[in-house]
Amino acid sequence: MNVNEESADMNILVTGGLGVVGRPLVQELRKRGYNVWITDLFHHHDPQYMKCDVGEFRQLQEIFKITDFDYVYHLAAEFGRYNGEDFYERMWKSNVIGTKNMIRLQEQKRFRMIFSSSSEIYGDYRNVMTEDVPLIQPIRQLNDYAISKWVNEQQIMNSASRFGTESVRLRLFNSYGPGEHYSPYRSAVCIFIYRALHNMPYTVYAKNRRSLTYINDMVDAMTNVVNNFKQGEVYNISGDHNVTMKKVSDTILGILGKDDSLVRYEEVEKHNALTKVADNAKAKRDLGYRTRASLEEGLRRTIEWQEKVYMKGD
Repeated sequence: MNVNEESADMNILVTGGLGVVGRPLVQELRKRGYNVWITDLFHHHDPQYMKCDVGEFRQLQEIFKITDFDYVYHLAAEFGRYNGEDFYERMWKSNVIGTKNMIRLQEQKRFRMIFSSSSEIYGDYRNVMTEDVPLIQPIRQLNDYAISKWVNEQQIMNSASRFGTESVRLRLFNSYGPGEHYSPYRSAVCIFIYRALHNMPYTVYAKNRRSLTYINDMVDAMTNVVNNFKQGEVYNISGDHNVTMKKVSDTILGILGKDDSLVRYEEVEKHNALTKVADNAKAKRDLGYRTRASLEEGLRRTIEWQEKVYMKGD
């Protein structure tokens, strides 16, 4: 989907614009001709960048004094299950207070919001995850991060009912790809690759299955929301590759030409969903979502990126 002359004049803000998803999203939006502003927690050289902690209302309010935004992609959040447990104070402030701050400004400024939610909100649900499941089926979210994201969605829905705000929610499934720097709190793909590259042990929960989504495919669908914004809609942004985590690890090791002697296998991870199988038909219909990168191709690109970042001079 391409922008036309009218949409090229739109002002778009991306919170969390220096993050793993935020960076390529900003690049794609600008590639399509949008006027994009960025905010995140760090200092940065981009001329349309503003440092801001979304958990601090005054800082966020200052951003909206610069210009009027037509759309806000609200990605700023603390990410991950273990991160949310170990640093829960920061997670609740950023995710829940930060989103409430954004909604308060949305109620005043009337911009349209595109919110980055998570597959984690499906919690212990074991069947195919369609977007209507949380409203018709009792679900127990399995960690604070998941709970915070479902709180966010309810904040957004309540604001739409009470104040007529317009938002679209995107539930991102297991994104992976170049640009994700390693830490023990990052995605399984990132951890597997980094540790395999450095001959470090790692654990694989062999029977857990996930619908992996390559970052470029995800960003393409996210960018397309502006062209087909449907107030109140929610979309699963999920790859078509639903595989066991053992398959993911085996593929990584195969690409690297390594064996699994440093891999510790456990059948399942306790207190985590066994399987995440998403129905992504709505995203394909409305947002032009397509799985363009095969699992092996996506993993190979991610490995090549990590090799460039971490293996220079080794």
